[in-house]
This record gives sequence, structure tokens and C-alpha cells, in this order.
Amino acid sequence: MKIIRAKNYDHMSRQAANIISAQVILKPDCVLGLATGSSPIGTYEQLIKWYEKGDLDFSQVRTVNLDEYVGLDREHEQSYAWFMRSHFFDHINIDPSNTNIPCGTALDGNAECKRYDDTLRSLGEIDLQLLGIGPNGHIGFNEPDSCFTKGTHKVALTETTIRANRRFFQREEDVPRFAYTMGVCDIMNASRVVLVASGADKADAVKAAFFGPITPLVSASILQLHPNFTLVADEAALSKV
Repeated sequence: MKIIRAKNYDHMSRQAANIISAQVILKPDCVLGLATGSSPIGTYEQLIKWYEKGDLDFSQVRTVNLDEYVGLDREHEQSYAWFMRSHFFDHINIDPSNTNIPCGTALDGNAECKRYDDTLRSLGEIDLQLLGIGPNGHIGFNEPDSCFTKGTHKVALTETTIRANRRFFQREEDVPRFAYTMGVCDIMNASRVVLVASGADKADAVKAAFFGPITPLVSASILQLHPNFTLVADEAALSKV
């Protein structure tokens, strides 16, 4: 495990963007695993700036997103499909047909999980997986569990996660209670994993995940075993280690 200590959120975002941009330059048709939430927004903004300067070309890049809320249409402003278009895809020259996100409105959940697993298999190995970390140490929406989950699955969100996501919705009852998410094993199969963490509210999760025991109760803790894992965190997120 490599740790890059950043001064603040902006510095963290630039450091993560440096790693991703190098991947795109070295392998123009790479497969990027992407995350949503507030943590990676700055990273996407930096990548957009470099694209606008002519430093990056995303025309051959293929992407897979970690997760999507169950029940939200891709046009819903809180869906992760909308998030990715708004914060990244609409601002770069990526081919929309090369972007992949679980379908939140699929009528058959089991079939949707299988479809997404098949998509992952068809793309081959993820070259670089970008992650954030939840307040309970989850990656993707892999909530605390008795075991590490292999493939894409439908998960019931914990109250901790629901409260953390409440700020994005008008009312707490509007927050989806379920999500589709890539499994922990899918994440671990990526050639390289980069996790960004910022702020004092992530300090407990960072300490538990990367300086505590490996346990499915803190799904991010398994990244301690990844051969090419980089934690990019600011001083506040690292304040308890």
C-alpha cells in the first residue's frame, strides 16, 4: 500500500488526477473504473482542465462505474448516470457507448446484476479503479457484511449510508434504500486501485480500513492486500493515523 499525503482537497484531487492521466496517456484504450460522490469531483474537474488544454484524449477510453441507486432513472438528477454526465462525461471526448453504469430501473434485479457482470467480463481487466470511501468504510456500496461479495449485487443501504447521502435529496425519505454495486472481488481484480479520501469526517473510516484488521465489516480493508493500491488522502482524513 502506498500513501500519498495531500495538504487539502484540491491537492488530493490533483494527485489522483495525475495518476489517472498517466494511465490514459500510457494506454489510450484503457478501462477505467469510476466512482461517484463528492470525493472524486475535484479529480474529474482537474482531468477536464487537462483535456481542455489538449493534454488528454479520452476518445478510446472505456469506463465502468461502481454502482447505481435502485429505482432512479438515468435522467434523475441524483442518479449516478446523471452525476457522471454532469461532472465528467459531458465535458470530455469520451464515446458514450464506451461508458457503463448499472441500470437503476431494471425490472429484474438478478438479470441486471448478471448483465453488468457480463459487461465487466467483456471489457477484460480494469486498468485503474478509482474509489471513494464511505463513513462506515465501504467501497462501492459494499456495506458491512459477513463476507466479501464477489460479483455485482443488489444491496440494502445501511442507515449510516442513508444519512450520509441525505444531503443530496430534499427529504430523507427520498433517499433510495437499495443500490446495485460491483462486488469487492471485481474491485480487487483491477490492475491498480486509487482511493481518495478528504476531510475529518473520513478519518475514522481511513483508520479502520487501512490501519486495522482486514474484515468484511469494513469492506475497504481488503485493499490492504491489493498489490498496487494507492491511498490519496488529505491531512484531515489522515488525522487519526
